[in-house]
Amino acid sequence: MVAILYNIRSLHNVGSIFRTSDAAGVERLYLCGYTPAPVDKHNRPESRLVKTALGAEKYIKWEKVPGRIAGTVKLINRLKKEGYKVLAVEQSGTAVPFHKVKYKKKEFDKLALVMGNEVKGLPPSVLKAVDMIVEIPMFGKKESLNVSVAYGIAVYEIVLGKLGR
Repeated sequence: MVAILYNIRSLHNVGSIFRTSDAAGVERLYLCGYTPAPVDKHNRPESRLVKTALGAEKYIKWEKVPGRIAGTVKLINRLKKEGYKVLAVEQSGTAVPFHKVKYKKKEFDKLALVMGNEVKGLPPSVLKAVDMIVEIPMFGKKESLNVSVAYGIAVYEIVLGKLGR
């Protein structure tokens, strides 16, 4: 499984996603738009990201993807050509609740999960490019979760499905 992070602004959220990715066995993170990388443009560690990742940034492969929306859509299309099923986690009228998504055994290793900006989510052109939009059901007064928390729930929903819970 791989993950695409689009315009996630918080270094802490990205660090937390690196840590969760390591724990769940995610193969690679694609950092799109202005999502920060573990190192800055001078190859110096991003201290707030590294502090939250607790070393996971050293173990998870990552790639900075240029070109904001166009680059993200191009990446999604490339992954689909490589056989990945691409799922966006987003609230939408067409979203399927995560627990109702069914996978074939062979699909688990070829899943790509797309997470969007903490406030604005994912742009329509990115949503149009994915295979499916999934959502985490909300039962309280708030309509959304922190992106790193949502990522953890989504990744483990997939991992537990793979393990045949």
